[in-house]
Amino acid sequence: MTEPSSPAFPDVRSGLERFGLYVHWPFCISKCPYCDFNSHVAESIDVGQWAAALCAELEHFAIETKGRRLGSVFFGGGTPSLMPPETVACILDRVAIHWELEEDIEITLEANPSSVEAGKFRAFRTAGINRVSIGVQAFDDDALNFLGRAHDSVAARYAVSVAERAFERMSFDLIYGLPGQSLVAWRNALGDALAIAGDHLSLYQLTIEKGTPFFAAHRAGAFVLPDEDSSADLFEVTAEATEKAGLPAYEISNHARPGSACRHNLVYWQGGDYAGVGPGAHGRLRSGGIRRAIRQIAAPGNWLAAVAAKGHGTQESTIITIPEQIEELLLTGLRLADGINRTDFEIIAENELESVLPPEKLDRLEAAEFLVCDARGLRLTAQGRLRHDAIVATLIPSSGPANRAVI
Repeated sequence: MTEPSSPAFPDVRSGLERFGLYVHWPFCISKCPYCDFNSHVAESIDVGQWAAALCAELEHFAIETKGRRLGSVFFGGGTPSLMPPETVACILDRVAIHWELEEDIEITLEANPSSVEAGKFRAFRTAGINRVSIGVQAFDDDALNFLGRAHDSVAARYAVSVAERAFERMSFDLIYGLPGQSLVAWRNALGDALAIAGDHLSLYQLTIEKGTPFFAAHRAGAFVLPDEDSSADLFEVTAEATEKAGLPAYEISNHARPGSACRHNLVYWQGGDYAGVGPGAHGRLRSGGIRRAIRQIAAPGNWLAAVAAKGHGTQESTIITIPEQIEELLLTGLRLADGINRTDFEIIAENELESVLPPEKLDRLEAAEFLVCDARGLRLTAQGRLRHDAIVATLIPSSGPANRAVI
């Protein structure tokens, strides 16, 4: 398998310069059996109360990040497309008041096909959304039924066509590696998807997460997933097909045309800062030479009560030590085809790359053609990305991360 020929990154800035905002809407029409996200089904929602609480927490983080220039906003969930467009507009108006915005700011909204209406998508565009990410997951009704999705293949295709007309940029997600899925079946399904793809695709192999209905069903033998060799074959077919179609993998599960990578996700993968607003949202913020991991209260009702009482719903704010920052950068940065920028790594580590990571392990991984370490930095080859987790575990400094300090 060849290396991607065209990077999909929109610019070449240091990842540490990036700053994004994540807004969490925790509600869904139904809970998918594979999903372990902080999402909830509610009989009724006081939209006005939720809009006020989200805006209050925005103000809290605006004070903490005063002077930062915002490059991306991401409405995630849950199902943010269930939000009234007026609520999105209200939040984005506040965002523009609180932060200086980059001229080409990326503002993404996640949507499910079951909640797509042409008029509503146009209203989201008017509200300020310029990129949409649709949770299609499959264009096959049998696969959608297995995954417990609330839409069918007709609704999926309709959502994609509406999004393509309504927004400047559009992406959709697919899940593969389903029980009994052959290489031929996936190649055909992927070909169909690529024929209608926009500038970005997210393609995930099905994973079984603890606490989900799928975890119990899989453990009970209700279904069997492809074995390791079959999963690797599916991954390679995916990379080859997307490369040929002009959407090479810029990250293990994400593919884009040149210049069309998801800028918000690059904040996460390249070690940038981001504020997380809403129930269960996470953030990473640097200030005074210290980086903190911030986590909001997960339960929607408890989060609302905390925001009403003190203006924010932060449950925990912890100092991330330098060893922990290195570990996080290895976990996320090596998912990228372009890997980890050497300068960024050495700023975080406060030392040269080869002085921090075990030289003998770097040499061994390079000799096996799993990894490249050069003046640009550190990155995995195509074969290395197949072994991402094992390689990261090998490279983590032997001293291990220190315990985080809660502040």
